[in-house]
Amino acid sequence: MKKLGYQDFAVLRRPLESGRQSPSSLAANLILAVFLQVIIHLAFYYLADSTNYPSIHQIRDVHLLATISICVLSILFAIPPVYKRLGAIQYLVSIIVSQNLFCIYPYIGGLILLGRNSQATKDFLANFTTITLEIGLLLFILTFIRFIFLLNKGKYRKGGKKDQLRGTFETDSYLPFVIAGGVGLVFVMQYVIRSTGIEDFGDFFFAMLLFAAFYTMIFVLPEQLVILYCKFRFKSFTFNERGYLLDEDDRKRIKA
Repeated sequence: MKKLGYQDFAVLRRPLESGRQSPSSLAANLILAVFLQVIIHLAFYYLADSTNYPSIHQIRDVHLLATISICVLSILFAIPPVYKRLGAIQYLVSIIVSQNLFCIYPYIGGLILLGRNSQATKDFLANFTTITLEIGLLLFILTFIRFIFLLNKGKYRKGGKKDQLRGTFETDSYLPFVIAGGVGLVFVMQYVIRSTGIEDFGDFFFAMLLFAAFYTMIFVLPEQLVILYCKFRFKSFTFNERGYLLDEDDRKRIKA
């Protein structure tokens, strides 16, 4: 990506221009996320006692320590003097928070719900974890490769196809990956049904929704990482201390 100029990433700048990912907006989201993570972890704390998933209490405790660290960083980077000087780091923290809240928590929650099935053995749950993580890794690699390919083709240039026909183009270009993810989720469902049966359809259905959220966040992670890369490389992806989005040549400023 070093050969690409900031024009090649122009479409990724849109959320910054709109203000959705301005430092002040991210700060508010980080504070909200602290409360959401506390609430979700309390629910997981009690659910963990009713599951057969191996070492779930150790996983819960380790994840609790990680979440506490994330919450401390969230509060720190919600303070104006901090995020105004370290905008790129604030965005990195926001990525970690979003992935923890909408990827890691749903994944652990899905495993807990499946472990509530009395027929779900520890071997099955261990194999299931391996399979789902391998699918997630494959999805991330394929999505990242596709993203780099589109960048090199100029699809994210301002005025290009990605800019003019963003909705239609994304629907068409994401379709193979949506299908692949859907096939993977169906495979996971069949594996669960054939291996354990379904004692509680409610738990099973909600677990599948949580795994769908897990794969969705993996799908969007490459774009988050590329925007983070742009924040470290290009001035036009950063804000000054007054909250203005800078242009690459610093001649134009946009208030977010």
